[in-house]
Amino acid sequence: MKAYYHLPGLFEFYELYRVFLPLYRKHRTYFYDWCEIGSIYGAPADCLWGGGRVGFGDEDPKKVAELMRDYGISARLTFSNSLLTEAHLTDKKCNALCALFEKNGPAENGIIVSSDQLLHYLQITYPGFYFVSSTTKVLMEFGQLENELNRAVFRYVVPDFRLNKAYEQLNTLSDMQKKKIEFLCNECCWFECPDRKACYENVSRKNLGEECLDHICASPYADRGYRFSDAMKNPAFIGIDDIRNVYLPAGFSHFKIEGRSLGSALILEFLLYYMTKPECQLNVREEIYLSSTLDLF
Repeated sequence: MKAYYHLPGLFEFYELYRVFLPLYRKHRTYFYDWCEIGSIYGAPADCLWGGGRVGFGDEDPKKVAELMRDYGISARLTFSNSLLTEAHLTDKKCNALCALFEKNGPAENGIIVSSDQLLHYLQITYPGFYFVSSTTKVLMEFGQLENELNRAVFRYVVPDFRLNKAYEQLNTLSDMQKKKIEFLCNECCWFECPDRKACYENVSRKNLGEECLDHICASPYADRGYRFSDAMKNPAFIGIDDIRNVYLPAGFSHFKIEGRSLGSALILEFLLYYMTKPECQLNVREEIYLSSTLDLF
């Protein structure tokens, strides 16, 4: 079995992927042969249907669509706002994005959703997409996850990261259910966080343009921001040894890398750690760093 990575920053890190993808194609031997890019996901800035993170990508959607088409990679629109109403469904910008990406080359494109109202609208209006159940639903109970996996409308379901290591329960799933799970690997959020859903809802309100106070993170480590070294210590962290030795043999093959709100230098570290052979990581770094078109910092 192969691991399929779903990478962050479709719009946010277009410039990085514009340099990385040619390198990935030309020097495939730099990278593990047991993994592939399953999709790249994201949303542009000021996207009403956006959720999870406040998007900052300002790249021309047509250029983004062209890049994904040229490399045959599935593009996923992150439309995981959980607070949408019927009035929001006519948003011109989001509908234009759907029209652009629905049929865009050899790879089938997807949409990550949280709102069932939006899901129903998209099924009718843009039937060419596949759909992913967003981690912003915060499915912490295993029964909730099973119910979501049994919904035929979803090709993939991203559970809350705190179910990542529930091995005994995960191993009771059918082969078909296992193929639909997409684990969030590198979450840095406090494992004991009681407010994760409220945090996502705060982002949804901001994307809708509502006046609201910033969500105050209760984590004792909130002042540290995102650090990959901290994420690696998280009880839910899924590393490459876990993927190869635990998840793939058990029938799980889809893994989501978070990071849309981070910088491109840190995204590169994820690409190096999860996809690049250790002896080739310097080669990839040099190719990326020496690109005159890319400012990583």
